[in-house]
Amino acid sequence: MNSHHYSKSVEAVSNLTAMQHRVTQEDGTEPAFRNSYWDHHEPGIYVDVVSGQPLFSSTDKYDSGTGWPSFTAPIDPDAVTVRTDASLGIARTEVRSSGADSHLGHVFADGPTHAGGRRYCMNSAALRFVPASQLVEQGYGEFSSLFDTDHDSTKGNEA
Repeated sequence: MNSHHYSKSVEAVSNLTAMQHRVTQEDGTEPAFRNSYWDHHEPGIYVDVVSGQPLFSSTDKYDSGTGWPSFTAPIDPDAVTVRTDASLGIARTEVRSSGADSHLGHVFADGPTHAGGRRYCMNSAALRFVPASQLVEQGYGEFSSLFDTDHDSTKGNEA
């Protein structure tokens, strides 16, 4: 991974919407099915809305039926940190960005078994989507290889 340093700044936090602030800074949860990315299928990466740190790729995204964007794994194991969260009286595993320490969501052990069995259940409000076509211009060119279309067999729309 590159040596870019991702961190939280006063300016970045002050530019957050109320929901983005509630989720990332106050460990909130947005409403299921009423968020930007739960049914979003465009190729690209999802970065921390606070720091821009790359967190997840659409190549690891799947429809969990929960109403939140769900991924089988982070884009890089070091992109996220986990800790036990017992705030609802049950032990859950909270997921935070490693750079800006933004609350992202939780990880559960009920994901697709063929992909490791994890469900990273994230809040759209914690994420900013960068389309595959804009990775280079937005400074995320090292992830372009994830979206090389010459070996993409998922399209399936040949005539």
